[in-house]
Amino acid sequence: MTEHLVDPRAPRDLKAFVAGLPKAELHVHHVGSASPRIVSELAARHPDSKVPADPAALVDYFSFTDFAHFIEVYLSVVDLIRTPEDVRLLTYEVARDLARQQVRYAELTITPFSSTRRGIDERAFMDAIEDARKAAEADFGTVLRWCFDIPGEAGLEAAEETTRLATDDRLRPEGLVSFGLGGPEVGVPRPQFKPYFDRAIAAGLHSVPHAGETTGPQTVWDALTHLRAERIGHGTSSAQDPKLLAHLAEHRIPLEVCPTSNIATRAVRTLDEHPIKEFAEAGVVVTINSDDPPMFGTDLDNEYAVAARLLDLDEQGLAELAKNAVEASFLDATGKARINEEIDTYTAGWLDR
Repeated sequence: MTEHLVDPRAPRDLKAFVAGLPKAELHVHHVGSASPRIVSELAARHPDSKVPADPAALVDYFSFTDFAHFIEVYLSVVDLIRTPEDVRLLTYEVARDLARQQVRYAELTITPFSSTRRGIDERAFMDAIEDARKAAEADFGTVLRWCFDIPGEAGLEAAEETTRLATDDRLRPEGLVSFGLGGPEVGVPRPQFKPYFDRAIAAGLHSVPHAGETTGPQTVWDALTHLRAERIGHGTSSAQDPKLLAHLAEHRIPLEVCPTSNIATRAVRTLDEHPIKEFAEAGVVVTINSDDPPMFGTDLDNEYAVAARLLDLDEQGLAELAKNAVEASFLDATGKARINEEIDTYTAGWLDR
């Protein structure tokens, strides 16, 4: 877990600017967004879990040696979500944390297979996330939409189940907009998931798989070619392939960049070595996201502070970065225009102080 929640090298005024900046987030995981308070409460509800119920102990528990260890810890937290009430609590509280950061719109990645295989009734699961979504929008003003993702480590059984849950009109939740693929990349080739993505796309969902986080650029090419990716989750290794960068830039395929996550999982060694600057210089659309924020000791505000330093951005540059996420989202045109106008109004007011 990172020591500082806010990048200490970010200028003080930029931190304050970011704190009030209206934002959209496109790559943030449902269970991975559980705050220490919520994880502790769930661990206390389910004392047979190995997850510590003491929030202070979670700091050490969320220190990862590598990506495989991260997946192991992540799945132990997933195991705390055992009832529809757990699902509803988690979802609503995640929205509360997003609203605190001025997030107006978020596409939350949810892995329903992880819950249904643990015995949560699939209809009750859908009802729980939808009830929380509607309550959160009414209470906080934050609009949530869902990305259902396949947990790659669980194989084709999980792919089939996730696709069924995402495409069955009797189950598909109103807030579902996209279809993803998460988990480890090593030993989990993207092409095998093509039939499932084809079905999801035919049902009207957008394709947003993780790729190139812990493997090379070929995984990104595979996601584009076989899974028809419209955005790429992470895509960190894309910087190793100039042709891939040119393709992403030419076709305006955004990368969902999560800097602190990449350091925490050892996908990138240090922040100063992060390829985000190479992406921007190549003309790739960069969006800033927090991935699994409490697990990595970060939040979206901090990720913007990190990006400001790595890309040498001022307030106007940060506002444009925020608008990248709005434009790359699957929000309707009216909703995009509303948030973009709010970003412009906020920025102009800040600069005119």
